[in-house]
Amino acid sequence: MSRKICVVTGTRAEFGLMRWLMQEIQQTPGLELQVLATGMHLSPEFGLTYQEIEQAGFAIDARVEMLLSADTATAVTKSMGLGMIGYADAYARLSPDLIVVLGDRFEIFAATAAALIAGIPVAHLHGGETTEGAFDEAIRHSITKMSHLHFVAAEDYRKRVIQLGEQPERVFLVGGLGIDAINRITLLDRAALEASLDFKLGLRNLLITFHPVTLEGQSSGQQMAELLAALGELDDTHLIFTMPNADTGGRELAAMVDAFVATHPNARVYSSLGQLRYLSCMKLVDGVVGNSSSGLAEAPSMGIGTVNIGDRQKGRLAADSVINCPPERQAIHAALQHLYSAEFRQSLPTMVNPYGNGGASEKIVQILKDYPLDGILKKSFYNLGFTA
Repeated sequence: MSRKICVVTGTRAEFGLMRWLMQEIQQTPGLELQVLATGMHLSPEFGLTYQEIEQAGFAIDARVEMLLSADTATAVTKSMGLGMIGYADAYARLSPDLIVVLGDRFEIFAATAAALIAGIPVAHLHGGETTEGAFDEAIRHSITKMSHLHFVAAEDYRKRVIQLGEQPERVFLVGGLGIDAINRITLLDRAALEASLDFKLGLRNLLITFHPVTLEGQSSGQQMAELLAALGELDDTHLIFTMPNADTGGRELAAMVDAFVATHPNARVYSSLGQLRYLSCMKLVDGVVGNSSSGLAEAPSMGIGTVNIGDRQKGRLAADSVINCPPERQAIHAALQHLYSAEFRQSLPTMVNPYGNGGASEKIVQILKDYPLDGILKKSFYNLGFTA
């Protein structure tokens, strides 16, 4: 009898990371893939990216509508409540043997909490990481405590999951999932990308994604204003923006990007590039700018530099190709100058990605297939030892 593995995905980026794992599950005898689409995937505002799931060859077995049209703290909290209700019904209908979730978003917290109450084991991908500038930090560690199998991207993260009290034999170091996509996908060349984007690249090009900094009060808009002010001075550079996530304050940032693009013919914004176009852009631009985790986890494997702004990713492992700077226009301008410096660009081919060289999907699927699930719901806290 096949083991039913239900993969929960709520965002374009998350699906991009899990796509190849989903393919491995789909193709592995003894496993049955179930796909639950939720969150931003089902929102017209964010590009109805559930279509990308279907275009990749996956049937969607359940859809959980949960996003409200506002992005206040109240609206996000209510969205989590709606998600809990929807997940409960979906799990009752699908009866999965195991839930697979990735990361640290509020949609995934609700999905994991619903699985905990339903008595369904959870496999958590990319746990143990730290991001001090967003409430994702607390959500990620909370998901770890509600999960039963852990697949981490680096040794430091393995140690942190164990530090949270998880049994070492249930914590598996597999590397970053994003590198699998880089290794497997055939990227678009410059002409094909330009045709797909309906936008010509310039002599210099940057890929920009800036998400809300949810633990820094009302400063997300101020930080975005500083970033746009610095980018506005780059007359010789073409700018490709992707929209921020549906976090608190995300719509304010999206409106600011729209207004900037409307007055800068060298800039274009996309609600969702999809994995193929996003990675193709990353390969062809001069650098990634903003505060997205892709600038830390994937860009180094492409030989691309990153200007990482502010504290949203603070605490994550980063290659030497990542240039950290505060969210101030002069600091951002200086970081961009460093990005284009001859010395920095000459160092990029030798950069080592701390998230590994790929192969995570194959490692994970074998454990999902073979790990015994009998009694897995009962967890004992793993103590590192106490001192008086």
